Amino acid sequence: MSAPPRGLPFFVYGTLRPGEYNHDRFLRGRTAAEEPARLPGALLYDGPGYPYLVRGAGRVAGELVHAAPGEYDALVSVLDRLEHGYAREVFEVLRLRDGATVRAWVYVATPAVRLGEPIAGGDWLSRRPPRAARLPDAPRTP
Repeated sequence: MSAPPRGLPFFVYGTLRPGEYNHDRFLRGRTAAEEPARLPGALLYDGPGYPYLVRGAGRVAGELVHAAPGEYDALVSVLDRLEHGYAREVFEVLRLRDGATVRAWVYVATPAVRLGEPIAGGDWLSRRPPRAARLPDAPRTP
């Protein structure tokens, strides 16, 4: 059996995406680059405040996250602890800026997970209004 690949970027598709609540908590200061990407051959399902990804005939939107120099081991450790209920697997991910295929770690829901409703279009961010649309209305002057 060969050793697992080392130094691969991570494909994040839910609460670890830029602007989502776990991004600042777990990725800030540990990444060198984050770039838009798509994962073919996968489907996204709603979970209790975060999504679940499984293999399937669809595609999922997300970002490729590259560890900052000297941060790879810390990033693997924190993400493996955060992503309980998931298995870390290697996938071929499509990088949007140039269409290149990039091998990346992806956290996939284990069979024991109870999936929620499918997320149409495979984009976790599409399940709610854009951030600007969620701001309260400004007070109106008479």
